[in-house]
Amino acid sequence: MDLAAYRTEAETFTAELGEEYHAHFAGLRAEFDVEPIYARHADLFTADTVARLREQADAAAARGEDAARRARMLLDFAVEGHLGLVATDLEAELAQREAGLVLSIDGDGAAIPFREATIVQANEPDRTRRTAIERARLEATETQLNPLYREMLERTRATARSLGWDSYRALCEELKGFELDRLARATRAFTLATEDAYAPIVGPVVERTLDGLALDDLARADLPRLFRFAEADSAFDGAQLIPSFEATLAGLGIDPATQRNVDLDIASRPGKSPRAFCVAVRVPQDVRLVVPPIGGRDDFTALLHEGGHVEHYAHVDPDLSFEYRHLGDNAITEAFAFLFDHLVEDPAWLRAQLGVEDADGTLAAHARATRLIYLRRYAAKLPYELDAHAADPPPDATLRERYATLLGHAAHVRWPRETYLADLDPGFYVACYLRAWALETHLRAHLRERFGARWFERREAGHALRALWREGQRLSAEELLGELTGAELDFGALLDDLGLVTERPG
Repeated sequence: MDLAAYRTEAETFTAELGEEYHAHFAGLRAEFDVEPIYARHADLFTADTVARLREQADAAAARGEDAARRARMLLDFAVEGHLGLVATDLEAELAQREAGLVLSIDGDGAAIPFREATIVQANEPDRTRRTAIERARLEATETQLNPLYREMLERTRATARSLGWDSYRALCEELKGFELDRLARATRAFTLATEDAYAPIVGPVVERTLDGLALDDLARADLPRLFRFAEADSAFDGAQLIPSFEATLAGLGIDPATQRNVDLDIASRPGKSPRAFCVAVRVPQDVRLVVPPIGGRDDFTALLHEGGHVEHYAHVDPDLSFEYRHLGDNAITEAFAFLFDHLVEDPAWLRAQLGVEDADGTLAAHARATRLIYLRRYAAKLPYELDAHAADPPPDATLRERYATLLGHAAHVRWPRETYLADLDPGFYVACYLRAWALETHLRAHLRERFGARWFERREAGHALRALWREGQRLSAEELLGELTGAELDFGALLDDLGLVTERPG
């Protein structure tokens, strides 16, 4: 098998898919026409190609660690592509149906595009209307989207078995190097360690942010408004959004004006995804950042988060192999994204870039509470996804209940069952997020120790980050941390960072 030719075509496919993803989810094109792209490059992802790459991966160990690493990454790419190939029709239909859905809201006759529902909720002070939007959104998810999501899940399970794995979980563990049982133990310990502190940390923030609402009465419909944190808008002036981002880069010795390989889109338009995203069309030559403006702190967090991805990809060594530039452990790029978005919680950054003084600790308290919600939510998602992708998964009704129970307990919220399939991210990405949060905490502590609390203003810190960024995703999160500090990736660092002194989970 000619691996050089395979890599060349793989990079072309990745670029074409990235172009299509960007055009659709940036709201530039209603269609999401991925089937022709997969058809043009179908040879990359046939079952026979997967089998041959698996043979190459088995034999690569004899050629050394680098060869084995790259072979496993290519096999993972081919398997993901094969899974995508057998579901391109569903993926395209799901994206186009979601883009075209319009919600009719009870009581006021308003019509809201499905993809804008969470943005509208975030900006809606009236709880009754937030609830009505949620009801319409969940009904549309159940009737219009879940049949497609369900078929995609069934195809994923069947395809994993047809390729020779017992389950999709087993496939991901082998190809991505995840130790999911170990991670589940660590996140379960984290959840237990934070249980008693959750209400005292989150409850007062909920009451202050949501007009006296008690934590026990919090609903899923209220979370976008809680995270939106509208009362802090005066501290997060939209006019400072781009200047503060550019000033942060300048402090690290990066001039965004010279980054011809980066495209930034913060315009508001119909059909634009409510989730900010970065598309690395070609690494490092063409990296795109898309942020839907919501208002207030959310915009700063989203821009910095995706900006972390962008700077990582934009600084990757162009001479690295396709595998290390485009593939590998996504916990790496997520850690850099979290490192940047954490600046919105940093008093020194707020003071330096926005002139904001958090004298009464309101901003810090809100940041701590929302971070804890996210961490516990994703810790709860992991055991749910382990069930969903098990060799012998539970029946659909049981899976729904398991999802609502786990996430509801984690967030102390009445969690809806309807999103149990929409909340399943491909490739056990939940494991990337969880490990990235832990890695970011270690990385931030390392930067503070070397360059001080205002590390984001030190060119030397920028040099250190660029040295890490140049490596792409050659290493795993665990390996990167080991090389950087010699420490092991653990969730005790997250407990320390949250100010929770307790027994450290492993």
